[in-house]
Amino acid sequence: MSDSILYLKQMEVGPMENFIYLIGDRKKNECVMVDPAWEVDRVLKTAEADGMKVVGGLVTHTHFDHVNGVEDLIGTADCKIYVHEKEAGFLKGMKTHLEKVEGGRRLEVGDLEITFLHTPGHTPGSQCFLVNNRLVSGDTLFINACGRCDLPGGSPEQMYESLQRLAKLGEGVILLPGHNYAERPTSTIGDELRRNPYYQHSSLSDFLRLRMGP
Repeated sequence: MSDSILYLKQMEVGPMENFIYLIGDRKKNECVMVDPAWEVDRVLKTAEADGMKVVGGLVTHTHFDHVNGVEDLIGTADCKIYVHEKEAGFLKGMKTHLEKVEGGRRLEVGDLEITFLHTPGHTPGSQCFLVNNRLVSGDTLFINACGRCDLPGGSPEQMYESLQRLAKLGEGVILLPGHNYAERPTSTIGDELRRNPYYQHSSLSDFLRLRMGP
C-alpha cells in the first residue's frame, strides 16, 4: 500500500508522556485512535482539523495510562474499540463497543490495512500494530528499552519471545513507541537491534539476567 494514502499523527499526552497515534486513510478521511487516554478531546479536534473522522479505537494494552479515555472516545465517536481478547475483561461497562481480537487480525481503515501482532510480556494481551512498514509498539518495545515485566500479568520470558518476533519484521520498519522516553520520538527495528540493550544478548538466560538483574 502506498504511503500516499497514509495519515499518521503522533501526539504526546498526559503526565506519563504517552503517545497517542491517529492512523488512517487520508483519501477516505477515516482514521483510528491508538490508546485513547488523557486528552482525547484534543486528539479528536486535531483529527477534525485535518479533515479526518475517527472511526475506531485500538488498544495496545489496558493499563490505566493507555485507556483512561476510552469512554470519552466512545461517547463522542460511538465507535468500536479493538482490544486483545486476553484483556477485554478489564474494560468494564462497554461491551457493545468492544471488539475482541487475536494476533494476526487485519483491520481495514478506508483502503489502509492494519495488522494486529500479539506481543505478551508487559501484559498478557499486549499487542502492536503494523501498518505500511511502521510498528506502533505500545509498551512492548521502546527506544533503547522494553516494557516492564514485573507488574501483574507480566512475563520476562514472554517479553523475550515477543521481542524476537518483532526483530524479524525487518530492519527498515519504523518504530513508534507508546511513550516519549527517549531523545527522539521514533526509531527503526534496525537501530534497536544495534543499540537497544535488550537486543544485545544471545539467549533467553542472558535476557533474563539483563531484565531481572543478578
